[in-house]
Amino acid sequence: MRLIPAIDLKAGHCVRLLHGDFASEKRYTADPAALLARYRGLGADWLHVVDLDGAKDGDAANRGIIARLAEQKAVQLQVGGGLRNTAAVSQMLDLGVARAVIGSAAVTQPEQVRSWLAHFGAERITLAFDIRLDEAGVPRVATHGWQRQSGLSLWSALDNFTGSPLLHVLCTDVGRDGALTGPNIALYSEAVRRHPQIEWQASGGIRDARDLQGLRDAGAAAAISGKALLEELIPAGELQPFLPNA
Repeated sequence: MRLIPAIDLKAGHCVRLLHGDFASEKRYTADPAALLARYRGLGADWLHVVDLDGAKDGDAANRGIIARLAEQKAVQLQVGGGLRNTAAVSQMLDLGVARAVIGSAAVTQPEQVRSWLAHFGAERITLAFDIRLDEAGVPRVATHGWQRQSGLSLWSALDNFTGSPLLHVLCTDVGRDGALTGPNIALYSEAVRRHPQIEWQASGGIRDARDLQGLRDAGAAAAISGKALLEELIPAGELQPFLPNA
């Protein structure tokens, strides 16, 4: 399993949200390029970047930062936030980003997203489903930067891509995101059981190396971590088994 550090951008700054709430923003002084260099030094070969302004409002204010991050070639980028039409996806990939992360459109425009998978290729597209568990424990998908809750389950959302060349899916448990409460191991175990052909990326709640091992044991292909790495809560030596270039 690969550990992929995450950077969330809002108005040009690195931030973290708690439970996906834009009112609970924590801003960090770290420069995005300096963070990428730090993670590259630890041994990361991928970086996950979320454009929160794009996700919430479709604003492209962070595009220049993303372009500069993509110019370096040692770490590949997957980037999401507001990529809701073909032009936006094409522009992001043209910047040198390795994978475009498609969130809301995967729920609201599945046929369009299927065409992107066919056109750009399964390696260039990651579908991102942000979920909240309902009272029955069913993972329900949220959209538009977590601001809108759909009635669609994660499993029904994936049914829309049956027969497509879908390979990469990122699933974030919004209730655990930024909270350092541990990942939802049961969710990812079920996801792998239901869809073993998908390379699952797990996000939300990671706090220590034991959580990473738990996700590896659950069958996740990758783990996305933001806050724990930003605040250097996990010793570098404990990260090495999950970083390909360590």
